[in-house]
Amino acid sequence: MLSNAGIQLHSLLKSPVFLGIVFSWFSAQFIKTIIKLFSGKIHTIKDLFELLFWRTGSMPSSHSSITACICTMVGFRAGFDSDIFVLALVFFLVTIRDAVGVRRANGLQAKRINEIGDLLQEKGLYQEYNKLKEVNGHSPMEVFVGTLLGLFIGIAFSVL
Repeated sequence: MLSNAGIQLHSLLKSPVFLGIVFSWFSAQFIKTIIKLFSGKIHTIKDLFELLFWRTGSMPSSHSSITACICTMVGFRAGFDSDIFVLALVFFLVTIRDAVGVRRANGLQAKRINEIGDLLQEKGLYQEYNKLKEVNGHSPMEVFVGTLLGLFIGIAFSVL
């Protein structure tokens, strides 16, 4: 006999919303991995699995896909005039703004700072430069494609 927590977990794992979100994320990561694989940017099995399950950035945006899917499914299930849909919509818009704006700008700045650090180190003007992490944001097209993917998956899981 399952405990109450076990029943709730089982219910969550069967939820169309949960399944739609997982499918949306996995689809975006899978497409991203296939694109990188065919463009010759994956060199090891480790790279393949990291990209498939963990890495961010690139085409399409999995963040955009997930939040578009959540927003779409909430709209279909709770109504597009519901408070929870408005919350999901704002969450989607903040995520998109962050992906295209803040994270992308931070990544570009970190890349340029690392180039300057390398140049200073080469010229002997700086002894030891510790590189900054270059966070991958998204281009507007990567976000747009991720959003479309999430929208279509959200519609599919809502009406099928």
